[in-house]
Amino acid sequence: MRLLIDSHAFLWWSEDSPALGSAARSAIADPVNEALISVAALWELTIKASSGKLTLPADLETMAATLGFSVLSINFMHLRRLGLLPRVHRDPFDRMMIAQALAEGIPIITGDRAFAAYGVQTVW
Repeated sequence: MRLLIDSHAFLWWSEDSPALGSAARSAIADPVNEALISVAALWELTIKASSGKLTLPADLETMAATLGFSVLSINFMHLRRLGLLPRVHRDPFDRMMIAQALAEGIPIITGDRAFAAYGVQTVW
């Protein structure tokens, strides 16, 4: 199964943090699953790191490769789905990841409860 990993889940997985939900941890660890990190999540993390709100242990490309995550680019199918989303969640990065998950028909690994309002499947 393909899984889209939210930015906080990506960081917590990289740190082996107990803050990551047990179902999320199991799903990411399962070798049958393909863990994907969205360009939107990487963009968000880059902005936070460059503004000093976040310190990363390595550059994001190295982190994703080391963790075995594939990068999910943004395409026109995702943009069309984004345009149909109601304005429930204001975070543009989260909205893009929700649109990607809905367009791709895949769950998101996230602890953000606001995602459920969009009908996207979450794992935590």
